[in-house]
Amino acid sequence: MKDKTLFVSGGTRGIGKAIVYAFAKEGCNVAFTYASSVDTANEIIADIKANYGVKCRAYKLDILEPNTYKDVYKEFDEDFDRLDYFISNAIISGRAVVGGFGPFMRLKPRGLNNIYTATVDAFVVGAQEAAKRMEKVGGGSIISMSSTGNLVYTPNYAGHGTNKAAVEAMVRYAAAELGEKGIRVNAVSGGPIDTDALKAFPNYEEVKAEVVRRSPLSRMGVPQDLTGACKFLCSNESSWLTGQTIVIDGGTTFQ
Repeated sequence: MKDKTLFVSGGTRGIGKAIVYAFAKEGCNVAFTYASSVDTANEIIADIKANYGVKCRAYKLDILEPNTYKDVYKEFDEDFDRLDYFISNAIISGRAVVGGFGPFMRLKPRGLNNIYTATVDAFVVGAQEAAKRMEKVGGGSIISMSSTGNLVYTPNYAGHGTNKAAVEAMVRYAAAELGEKGIRVNAVSGGPIDTDALKAFPNYEEVKAEVVRRSPLSRMGVPQDLTGACKFLCSNESSWLTGQTIVIDGGTTFQ
């Protein structure tokens, strides 16, 4: 991965931040997006440069306005001369998911549509722009982060779970059409991972306890548990793997 370039959406915390550091450690140049905290983004950039000596840049992105990806990529082109890997990771929370996060009988179209926009539409536009750049260097790897919430019932998660199922279907379609360009497209589906997003769940402690109970490994997943699969899917070791979803859940979907 040395001297290659990764672009990941939502890189200032949780899974996205773990991915940024994992790839930088391998000598990969890294670009990432942030929603609001430029100070946090700049701290990560300084830390990455100091510890790994790779190029690192950050760009502000509102994933509820997916077409603004095009403007972000124009900024990216000024800083980097190639793109090899794109990971769609950013999610929304808070007021934007009101009506999309809750019991079935409280779901509302606006909240559900916002989750679709940030999950599926944002993946599509981000991956389209990435593919244009990957084609120029002979191919690349695209990944969408997903969730086992589309496989196993999780209270209040219907809006997110159904949209994770949708983005996994979109991954398969993208893989079928981008393969001729030398671009592989896959998904990494994590079981409940201990992040700030999960801590925002009103029943966080209950969810955590259930995950620990279900997992044969008797622990909650952490962001770093997903980075190995991402590196594998971007490496030559997975050169004949596309259109797939790798589930990393500590065995919780089997119990």
